[in-house]
Amino acid sequence: MLPFDVDPVEAIDFLRAKIDMPSATWTDLWEAEHSVGFTVAGAQTKALLADFHDAVLDAIADGRSIEQFRADFDRIVADHGWSYRGSRGWRSRVIFDTNMSTAYAAGRWQQIQRVKTMRPYLRYVHLEGQKHPRPQHQAWHGLILPVDDPWWQTHYPPNGWFCHCTVMSLSERDLGRYGWTVSDAPEIVMVERSIRLSDGSLRTIEVPDGIDPGFAYRPGAMPEALAT
Repeated sequence: MLPFDVDPVEAIDFLRAKIDMPSATWTDLWEAEHSVGFTVAGAQTKALLADFHDAVLDAIADGRSIEQFRADFDRIVADHGWSYRGSRGWRSRVIFDTNMSTAYAAGRWQQIQRVKTMRPYLRYVHLEGQKHPRPQHQAWHGLILPVDDPWWQTHYPPNGWFCHCTVMSLSERDLGRYGWTVSDAPEIVMVERSIRLSDGSLRTIEVPDGIDPGFAYRPGAMPEALAT
């Protein structure tokens, strides 16, 4: 049973390969577009975005904490005179946490693919002790599906802002040892959510129940325009 302690090199390679894409708001890049583009909502100059990109790369490479990253955040904001929305603590956490979790998830998926012949199943793991646990994520805890089940293409974690769910890779022997069984994929129920676009207008979209808008994709998956 592998919980996947991802080598930072894989996460770094994933992040480094991203192209800096200035944006006005977080909806300018959508779902799998984040697999190819690095963005910080509201960072609209290449120099500002490049500094944030470097700071996130350094944070992963050096194993920096959120507080250490915030020192870089403060320096970058001061250097560029950037005026951002939200509090310092919240904004720096969004940048740090989202990039860390998706980069490590993409690296974890690479590992999963390398060992799936011997470990053909994934188990959804909701980490206990979260301050604001999501009931749907808790309900998925322990769910075991084949690696290639389509469900993972929309539900492979993280599944929302500050989601720290993960997966375990399992072999047939693991199933027997722990008395676990492979399940059928849960029905995907779509719900309507509203998102605000860069022009200020609202758009109604459908997302799988339990997943935040913008997270219904597998980190590392290519956008449809590039996958074909």
